[in-house]
Amino acid sequence: MMLKDNALWSSLPVPTIIIGPDNRIVDINSACEGFLNVSAKSIKGEPVWDQIAINDPLESAFERARETHTPLFVNDVDVGSGARAPMQSDLQVAPLTGSAGSMILMISPRELAGRMTQNNTVKSAAKSAIGMAEMLAHEIKNPLAGITGAAQLLSMNLKSEDLELTDLIVEESRRIVKLLEQVEQFGNLSSPDFQPVNVHDVLDRARRSALLGFGAHMKIIEDYDPSLPLAYGDPDQLLQVILNLLRNASEAAGGKPGKIRLHSYFEHSFRLRRSDGSGQSLPLQIEVIDDGPGLPEAIKGDVFDPFVSGKENGTGLGLALVSKIISDHSGWISVTSVPGHTVFRISLARAPKDAASKET
Repeated sequence: MMLKDNALWSSLPVPTIIIGPDNRIVDINSACEGFLNVSAKSIKGEPVWDQIAINDPLESAFERARETHTPLFVNDVDVGSGARAPMQSDLQVAPLTGSAGSMILMISPRELAGRMTQNNTVKSAAKSAIGMAEMLAHEIKNPLAGITGAAQLLSMNLKSEDLELTDLIVEESRRIVKLLEQVEQFGNLSSPDFQPVNVHDVLDRARRSALLGFGAHMKIIEDYDPSLPLAYGDPDQLLQVILNLLRNASEAAGGKPGKIRLHSYFEHSFRLRRSDGSGQSLPLQIEVIDDGPGLPEAIKGDVFDPFVSGKENGTGLGLALVSKIISDHSGWISVTSVPGHTVFRISLARAPKDAASKET
């Protein structure tokens, strides 16, 4: 089979698989190695349907395309593997000329391109909501301070049985002030101080902090790619992102022991296509994976919006802050969630060569 020896094969930007007559993988190109997060050597000879997961009964249609020597097009299916979360994609299948019974399968991820316009609209709405909340926070904090002070003065002349009411006023006022301070922090977040960042150092700092505090009941597993190059970002802001995600995963366990896996890997074919047609390579991948109950169905599509929370007393700002920081890094964050398996995936740019060399 000469296609795999051609420079065109290795240059194809679309993840592509050559499948033999026995439905075993003959070869995959470099873009597919990145998409599936596996090496071509490790996957050759394996049954194709054991290596890629598609949320559609494709096998019978695939066999018909082989028998009739016709192409097959399948749109809007989730495609993943054991090493990566599913991504909405279009599939193209066609008989491979010159090789009886062999097929070529091309995977075109479309999740990013299709969601960028909507994502920009959401960000604009979120920015307006946060701006209004900031203004309200500033106006409300002063009256609240007066209410708290008045309640404390009243408590000095009350009988012990009546103190419960003033204590409630003080407690609830302080809770509201804390929420308002979080809103102000969200709006006042400074621009990232970009520099080369070892993401494993960030993950280790977050892991240690979590285990000493809110995540003491969790087992946090390190699953790192030791060859991962430096990212380009603000280490303190990225630390805040990971801490927020670890806190969410820990709280989702409801105080019971659970597992969180911190997974890093390199996916060189991951490229963010923006609504204006431009693109950016985001090959550094970080996943925070937990075995909790999963996100509530009602908020799955809105978890990164401000004031959306699945927790009873949640502010809905934690994940919105995470999304804002990653957006300021020109990165991408997504989530897939089913009971027992929730994955928050962050995609970041690698540090420019000149910046990385200065760092080292």
